[in-house]
Amino acid sequence: MPPRSPLPPRHGLDAAWLGTPERGRPGSPKPTWPTMGAWLHDRLAESVNVAEFLADGRFVYENGTSVAGADRYRPTTFVWFHRDLADEPVVPGPLHLIYRDERIVVIDKPPFLSSIPRGRHVVQSVVVRLRAQLELPELSPLHRLDRVTSGLLVLATERRWRGAYQTLFQRGEVSKVYRALAPLRPHLELPVTVRNHLRTRPGHWQSEVVPDAPVNAESLIEREGAHGDPRQYRLTPRTGRTHQLRLHMLGLGIPIIDDPLYPVVQDVSVHDFRRPLQLLASELAFTDPIDGALRRFESVRRLPLPAEATGAE
Repeated sequence: MPPRSPLPPRHGLDAAWLGTPERGRPGSPKPTWPTMGAWLHDRLAESVNVAEFLADGRFVYENGTSVAGADRYRPTTFVWFHRDLADEPVVPGPLHLIYRDERIVVIDKPPFLSSIPRGRHVVQSVVVRLRAQLELPELSPLHRLDRVTSGLLVLATERRWRGAYQTLFQRGEVSKVYRALAPLRPHLELPVTVRNHLRTRPGHWQSEVVPDAPVNAESLIEREGAHGDPRQYRLTPRTGRTHQLRLHMLGLGIPIIDDPLYPVVQDVSVHDFRRPLQLLASELAFTDPIDGALRRFESVRRLPLPAEATGAE
């Protein structure tokens, strides 16, 4: 691992880094790059305008001085830089701060906002937004919430707190309740507990049910729309597999309304915010592993999640 970065975070993101090898390319007894510029071109030419970065002093050594293209090649040396970020449409909808103390932050996120920076969603992610807004450079989520899912997300303020809280989620010691809107099936007997084996495959958008495999996913599905929308369901996951609730609802013949992946993958732009998935992470509770206090949180959002809240006209 490299020493501490000489560059401060930008947009809530740490600087990228590279380390020069002691030797050159595989099979070469000596470095085959005469200069640092040649090495950087060899490593980054496909993703970065190396000449422009060098001219602007955007590559730096450990002491913060800029890398010059003509600098003689230095083996076992670290170089830091910030990549250029693509323009991203702003994800509409408020990001509500539900709770904050020295160890954790609980937020209520809108649909379409990624939890972590990845792919085409970097600045438009919970982590990047809040690191800058709350001045917490080490802020990181303790569990997963799909980009299209709304509701409660818990984050650790610093790395030192992450392990204790993340263990709660890994052990299933966090109580979670979701609400969803789905078609009404009058003859569907509820409540029901769905238990099966789910798996994801690299390169596939959808997860899938594996028949006759050991159970690794369990959800309690209940209807609770007697005095409101009869299409509203209460979902209590007892495990945390990818797309678990969406697949379990689909398996009951009641796919969640406006799901872009189930039952079929829809050709919807990632920048189309008009039809939010009607799935809300609405309640969350756990015993604090540090002070033993009971923590209970509830989303301020309610179903149906309106299109106008996502910027549609």
